[in-house]
Amino acid sequence: MLVGVDVGGTFTDLVLMDTATGSVSIHKVSTTPADPSVGVVKGILGLCAKAGVAPAAIDHVLHGTTIATNAALEYRGAECGMITTRGYRDIVHIGRHQRPEHYSIQQRIPWQATPLVKRRHRLVVSERLIPPRGDVLVPLSEQEVREAARHFNEIGIASIAICFLFSYLNPDHERRARDIVVEEFPEAFVTISSDVAPQFREFERFTTTAMNAFVGPAVRDYVARLEGRMRAGGLQADLHIMGSNGGVATAKMVADRPVITMLSGPAAGVLGGIWAGALSGRDNLITFDIGGTSADIGIVTAGRFAEATARDTWIAGFPLLTPMIDIHTIGAGGGSIARLDAGGAFRVGPQSAGAMPGPAGYGRGGTLPTVTDANIVLGRLDPKNFLGGAMALDVAAARGVIERFAAETALPMAQTALGILTIINANMANAIRSRTVQKGIDPRGYALVAFGGAGPLHAVEVARTLGINEVIIPPAPGITSAMGLLTTDLKYDVVRTCFQLSNAPDLPRMTEAFTEMEAEIAVQFAADGLDPTLAHYERAGDLRYVGQGYELRVAFNAGAVDETILAEALIRFHEQHRAEYGHAFADSVIEIVNLRVTGFGPRPKLGKPPASQKSGSLEDALVHRSAVIFMAADGKPVAPDTPFFRRDLLPTDAPIPGPVIILQTDSTTVVPPGCTITADVGGNLIIAV
Repeated sequence: MLVGVDVGGTFTDLVLMDTATGSVSIHKVSTTPADPSVGVVKGILGLCAKAGVAPAAIDHVLHGTTIATNAALEYRGAECGMITTRGYRDIVHIGRHQRPEHYSIQQRIPWQATPLVKRRHRLVVSERLIPPRGDVLVPLSEQEVREAARHFNEIGIASIAICFLFSYLNPDHERRARDIVVEEFPEAFVTISSDVAPQFREFERFTTTAMNAFVGPAVRDYVARLEGRMRAGGLQADLHIMGSNGGVATAKMVADRPVITMLSGPAAGVLGGIWAGALSGRDNLITFDIGGTSADIGIVTAGRFAEATARDTWIAGFPLLTPMIDIHTIGAGGGSIARLDAGGAFRVGPQSAGAMPGPAGYGRGGTLPTVTDANIVLGRLDPKNFLGGAMALDVAAARGVIERFAAETALPMAQTALGILTIINANMANAIRSRTVQKGIDPRGYALVAFGGAGPLHAVEVARTLGINEVIIPPAPGITSAMGLLTTDLKYDVVRTCFQLSNAPDLPRMTEAFTEMEAEIAVQFAADGLDPTLAHYERAGDLRYVGQGYELRVAFNAGAVDETILAEALIRFHEQHRAEYGHAFADSVIEIVNLRVTGFGPRPKLGKPPASQKSGSLEDALVHRSAVIFMAADGKPVAPDTPFFRRDLLPTDAPIPGPVIILQTDSTTVVPPGCTITADVGGNLIIAV
């Protein structure tokens, strides 16, 4: 019995699957922002009651969380201290020569404006290691470490990052310093850089370690509260949490290393999109996840998601050296607020009404015009069939806020509502362009997989803007991220910096590094209760031409690294460099910077649902007809007599011309005029744009 739980800004989405029978139940509850664990456990218990399953019968709970992300974005982490090598106190302040805005002399530098560790809390100690092997030049001053730990204890700094120069080559000093801090200050949350990011680039390594310390106490306490509430509710299931790398980790691993969950929720969405695309035989996909507060975009080519590179891995303006799916997030969702800015320009987002009070149409006291309110005013949401009828929409409240905003814009109310959708859709289309067109990828060769509560409302109009001719709506779009949690394995990443040149490689050293990393992951799998013999491993390296500043990640074949395996990896690098930059230098020396191993531990998974073949009449699926406003080709709004259908009663392989609205419990699909929608045997809705 598997339960997937994804916490969004407005709703918490849940899915339960019995792997013995293949039966699936879904559920949604309102997110409880003050403590998401309350909504999570309430949702699980409600889901169990709905499915007729005893809470004690649940075997595994898999969870996507935004606790770490929100702490970073809202700058609400712990007050942190840092112990570092003498002379390197200001690495996390200085950064690198790259600035967020290259040509601005007045800009906000995140690591200076909102430092993860204030300068007065960065203490230095005597120690020094030197490359290339991490030999000791200056021994660690244990007394200075003790004094630093005592100082932090005295002033109430309970989260401490330990970052020493060249510790990625030799972790002994950091490990000894950690032991001393724990001796002096047992209650402290201690992070060492050689555990979190054992690779070169001091600024990024120090910042990653500081971020782990910054979000650590909040994530640790949340995991403890969640496990406590689960036990109190009769749930004995083990808890696993989605990592940014597209795999799940144990609750203990996440509590110790929370920085691996910075993209926990969005990562699950990409996996859910891959699962949905596979149901219809599509493997070139743009995943398009729109919730209440944000839109998350991922690119899947030939069934594999893109991974962020070291130069692209940023959260809240901070560079992080932790494996992540390449996901682009913008502030665009159902709760995004429409406004006129100081210059009188029409804006939508990134500010959101959130879960409380939410859009005015939710009837919880919202007073600002949102995207959801615009959809209500345009007739695209059915007030009596929202969340399957479990939640009534307040049409009068939605019309009221849009009407007041229309007075500000000096436009008719329908034009104002259409304007809100036009702007939010353009924002989302531009975000997709940034991950496709600007990276040399033609989005017209991809299908847009739209999910999240609001994804199917906006997908077709976004696809039209980009020239995409097919939109896929998964079986349960509102909970696709929760379903994605049930499609993955335990997944751990280990990295070692191992500088080598292609013209003088140390092959035994590379083989030794790969072997040691695989053994390290095997130990973790064994601690998680997994038979290590069931695991499999993938090897990779970060390579660049000599003199370049950033690397490309390429696969290495298994086995002892010999000239053949190395040559194959070098060929892959040339090919990837040409694909990424448009050129390659076949005769240039290549530098191998980092070696990596990813370990996969198999887990029970969400399977493919049985083929659906319904042959009933379309009239059987009709709920009602009512006016829905779309934008006509001449720019004027039209309000046709639009049919509303129940998705679960749609006949299979029967194309339905738009305009049409498809209703289901967890989302609403909008099909504008000029499009055709078909329910396929795989369970998806396929929209021809």
